[in-house]
Amino acid sequence: MATQKKIDTITRLTGKIGRAKAMVFTDYRGLKHKQLEELRRTLKKTEGEFVVAKNRLIIRALGEKGEGVKPSLSDTTAILFAYADEVAPLKALMKFMKDAGLGKTKAGILGNDVLAEADVTRLAALPSREMLLGQLVGQLNAPIQGLHYALSWNINKLVWALNSIKNSKS
Repeated sequence: MATQKKIDTITRLTGKIGRAKAMVFTDYRGLKHKQLEELRRTLKKTEGEFVVAKNRLIIRALGEKGEGVKPSLSDTTAILFAYADEVAPLKALMKFMKDAGLGKTKAGILGNDVLAEADVTRLAALPSREMLLGQLVGQLNAPIQGLHYALSWNINKLVWALNSIKNSKS
């Protein structure tokens, strides 16, 4: 029989799942309470949230989405919810886990796609959003700069020739 506490937990998890752009399921075994609080503070800066819940309650809250990650949900499980940026909280989590030497990712959900552990690790290795936008701007600007250089070359050559003539006469 379901207790009111479990019903409230499922309701809260369902709300968070609806708001999240991405979710990552992790094994947090070995992390101490102080470390978990530090991780939560770090993730809050990146608009992420780290929630510990029972596997059965997670599966209930996920509904149909839970079928893809159900095999991964064993032992201790915590969920990383990424609300604004999909990758920034994941990067912070992976950095924290690497520094602590504890914990590992199990699976993830990005939009409607289920991600395996390798996919989650690959997603965390992506450059930041700002860096990707900078690379895009550089790629879009390169042809324009090349055209500008090609068109100004003859004028530059004329100015250099006139300048050398002026220097040789004086």
